[in-house]
Amino acid sequence: MAQNSDSIPGMNLNYSKPEVPKVNPEEEKKKFEKTKKEIDKLKNFITKKFKYVLAIGILPPQSIPKFIEEEEAPADSKDHVHIEIIVPEEKAKEIPKIKQEIVKEIEKSKEKVWAHVMSTSEIWEICMDQKFELSGAIAMSYPVYDKGILGALRVSEIHKSLVLQKFERYVVSYVIGGSLIRGDAAKTSDVDVFVIINDTDVKRMPRRELLERLRGIIYQYVAEATQIAGVKNRLEPQIYLLTDFWDAVKDAHPVMFTFIRDGVPLYDRGTFMPWKALLRMGKLKPSPEAIDMFMSMGDGVIQRSKRTLLSEVFTNVFWGVTTPAQAIVMLNGGAPPNAKKELVNEFKKEFLAKKMIEKKYVDFLEKVVQTWRDYEHEKIKEISGAEIDKLLVQTEEFINRLKELRKEIESKFQEKTINQIYGDLMELLKNILGNISQEKLAGEFEKNYVRKGKFTNQHLRILRDVIRAKKEYKKEKADSHKIESVRKDADILIRDLNEFLQRKDFESMNKGKMVLKTKDKQVEIVNADGKTFLFDGNSVKKVLDKISDSDFSEFEKALEKQKEKFEFSINPKVFDVLKKEYGEFEILF
Repeated sequence: MAQNSDSIPGMNLNYSKPEVPKVNPEEEKKKFEKTKKEIDKLKNFITKKFKYVLAIGILPPQSIPKFIEEEEAPADSKDHVHIEIIVPEEKAKEIPKIKQEIVKEIEKSKEKVWAHVMSTSEIWEICMDQKFELSGAIAMSYPVYDKGILGALRVSEIHKSLVLQKFERYVVSYVIGGSLIRGDAAKTSDVDVFVIINDTDVKRMPRRELLERLRGIIYQYVAEATQIAGVKNRLEPQIYLLTDFWDAVKDAHPVMFTFIRDGVPLYDRGTFMPWKALLRMGKLKPSPEAIDMFMSMGDGVIQRSKRTLLSEVFTNVFWGVTTPAQAIVMLNGGAPPNAKKELVNEFKKEFLAKKMIEKKYVDFLEKVVQTWRDYEHEKIKEISGAEIDKLLVQTEEFINRLKELRKEIESKFQEKTINQIYGDLMELLKNILGNISQEKLAGEFEKNYVRKGKFTNQHLRILRDVIRAKKEYKKEKADSHKIESVRKDADILIRDLNEFLQRKDFESMNKGKMVLKTKDKQVEIVNADGKTFLFDGNSVKKVLDKISDSDFSEFEKALEKQKEKFEFSINPKVFDVLKKEYGEFEILF
């Protein structure tokens, strides 16, 4: 975007021009030209001494107080020109040294310039901390020097602002990804952005109609944002309905996992960052059906490949080998890695390093990936029948070995899952029914709680299903789908048992609770474990022969012991002591 030579660097469409006192235009112009000359000198120094620097920009004046607060810079630096210097992630450890050299150079010029040096990951961290005012200011800084990152950020920020200005209520997340986040964005790189549209509360039109309308407007803004930003980077927006996006995550679509793992939000209404956290915690897991879908890609590859030409052989073998390998990585708890770039290393880390698979199968996977690369770059023009036969034999061996590995992994996870479910349920039932044998728990649960209407027949069925599944697993009769079904049902029973125990604890406490109305106020007493505690304002006291100081720790210990008892008791002398302290009182409840 063209800059007026008389304007202050960093001013742009996103920031309204503040009112300023009247000044002498000629004096201000001279000051600006002198500052501009010194900044150009500083740019030449930085780019010559630190050739790896990605960008240098002058921050918008309106954003300076925020940066001073963020970095705890001196307050008097608000009158300085603040410049942002961005370095690659691999140079992050050298930032103190880089800044020291730059400050020395600034001091020579005696100009009021303040330098902020950040790595790319620090900028992404600002975004993920939802400090969007700071990230927006960096994106809209005046570019003194840029290898591509500032331009890509600027066009994304402008496009985001245009989209939100039009229909903010529908957008839940606006996220950047691709080469920009990896740190290899160039001045002509495409900028990948993901826009997630909330369709969970759409009533006036069909969801698909909403998507098409918003998609059309969002794409229209691409050209406008590119023109305003004055860059060659082309935005590549991908727009998803929230419900469709979530379905794709459950189906283990690699694009969605990669987007959540690597994406950085420029705008988020509390949706994207929880997804990211859940993925890191291993809570976003593909369903058994998704695992089956990925695994099934290997079936039939031999028959298909024998009937194809060279291109089809390589295509079938590559996807027939890498897709089941991705499935195995997912099954073992990882996100689906990129087949061409990450798969081999992830496979080695997950299975070879843990001695779960033999090295020859890892070598074969690596050979398939490298062969595909050579084929894509036209390094392989033809392949003999003997080589195809050998490749197909090795492919079949590899797929069969993965099927064996799947059984091993599933067996490990099934055992862990069913034992944990069973253990949690038995522990909860013992807390409710008492310390009786596990063989009698189901019968006692039915007799004392289901028949009396405290729990339903569905709860009893779930309990029996869990007990049956554990027995069947020991006899190797339970598969992954059955274990998963039992786990989902058991979550319902565990939740309801916990709620029952919480209600029971609450009722137990309330039985020993009394509110006393004195002449001028109300106080509360709680009886637990044969002791009486007095709550008067914010203080906790204990009532024995007299009123003495206590604390919440002692009260909580007594309350915990009271949970094990069915009745509570109170010493009548307590009321005499309270009467001496407060005079006549009335028990409200």
